[in-house]
Amino acid sequence: MSVQSRAQPLSFLVTTEMPCPYLPGRMERKVVTRLSGSEAGRNFQLLQRAGFRRSHAIAYRPACSGCQACMPVRVRAAEFEPGRTLRRTEARNADLGVSIRLARGTAEQYALFQRYLDGRHSDGEMVGMGLSDYRSMVEDSSIDTRLVEFRDSAGGLVACALTDWTDDGISAVYSFFDPDHAARSPGSHAIIWLIGEAQRRGLRYVYLGYWIAESRKMAYKARFRPAEVFGPKGWQPLPQT
Repeated sequence: MSVQSRAQPLSFLVTTEMPCPYLPGRMERKVVTRLSGSEAGRNFQLLQRAGFRRSHAIAYRPACSGCQACMPVRVRAAEFEPGRTLRRTEARNADLGVSIRLARGTAEQYALFQRYLDGRHSDGEMVGMGLSDYRSMVEDSSIDTRLVEFRDSAGGLVACALTDWTDDGISAVYSFFDPDHAARSPGSHAIIWLIGEAQRRGLRYVYLGYWIAESRKMAYKARFRPAEVFGPKGWQPLPQT
């Protein structure tokens, strides 16, 4: 299978099946391609519109046998208006300063990343990642990737969002935060901020990764509307829940 670019065709591979990290008793596999060269950014933008995500220098999309539960979701930024709950989240985080940085992993970020995993995902596949692994996750990108940092009034790092930027939007690759600040809902605040930044820059979408109707871990993504999911008929409105 290939997608033609002006430089050279992209080659795709399908991974072997592994246990699904989201739905018990199911298996997952992915179709993957490497992003490299001068056309990496353009190719990723095309792939993103077809439901692909990025990890390191790889673009991927689920290709699970007999299952289409993972649905790429994106928010239509210009039309987004936060509801009461999200407005309260904005108010709780009004004191946070925000900076957009180059994709360079730091020891401070890694310490926050470790606290987040220990407090929220102690059984996840990222547990055990060292500093070099974290830096690879952040820095191994051939497209426009940036880190967004959120800091309190004392300068303490509260949350980070690893993001990819294309001509039509911002993709939230991975976010993490200090579990001691969980009452702030910093993950939701990061998404609200990214949507606002897309509005300020005239970008159409904020891509939030995959949404699974059966997964409680994914339920928060349905709060950000209007949103669309990608399926056999292309991008369609996210169903009301």
